[in-house]
Amino acid sequence: MASSAARALDTIDARPRYTQADADALNARFEGVDAQTMLRALFAEDELGEIAVVSSFGTESAVLLHLVARADPAIPVVFVDTLRMFSETLAYRETLIKAFGIRNATVVTPDPKVLAEKDENELRWSFDPDGCCAIRKVEPLARAKDGLDAWISGRKAFQSHTRENIARFEVEDGRLKLNPLGDWIKADLDAYFDAHDLPRHPLEAEGYLSVGCAPCTSKVKPGEDARAGRWRGWDKTECGIHTPSDGEDGTDEANQPVF
Repeated sequence: MASSAARALDTIDARPRYTQADADALNARFEGVDAQTMLRALFAEDELGEIAVVSSFGTESAVLLHLVARADPAIPVVFVDTLRMFSETLAYRETLIKAFGIRNATVVTPDPKVLAEKDENELRWSFDPDGCCAIRKVEPLARAKDGLDAWISGRKAFQSHTRENIARFEVEDGRLKLNPLGDWIKADLDAYFDAHDLPRHPLEAEGYLSVGCAPCTSKVKPGEDARAGRWRGWDKTECGIHTPSDGEDGTDEANQPVF
């Protein structure tokens, strides 16, 4: 009788493995095509495998979620609840899910055992924000993406200098990463909010232009970029979910989180 290990070797992984050539082809195909038309075409063709939207339900999230829901409200929407979110964000999530008719909304949370070992007093954010993001956001999302072939991000180039030149399609560890709003500017987002009368995040009016976890989010001052209120006082601009592309798999090992 063959062992379980031998049987595992006989298993064929038929999931798509995307290459930069695939991303380049899609970027060329949809150059100049509006985001709504692009998403509808991709979802109708159903050739991207298992796909989901990853949303923070932050101040700009409504635009992407509305676009996706109009194209196909059954597309899964994943939210990473770090357990340190603003209560306003949790309420906003419920508002958008109901308003847009999103049918498949899921929540992923940190591993309680890891939290007990690495952040028992819930103060890791105050002395090691990278480590805090790693256990509360990066690792949970990695679990959520494990069964995905492609995922949709809400990144936009204008948000900060670290997000310049975002392509619509990228490859990250063999998965296709879609950035439908990569070339949108703030005026485009505001116009879309107004045209479709989308609900605004309740903290935006108070000066929180980019909302993450409550301990590491502050109000943005006049003249600052939208993400200046994130991790204020630290040499940190990203949580670790989005890393610079530095190789065929789309990741930069030097920027991978350390638990």
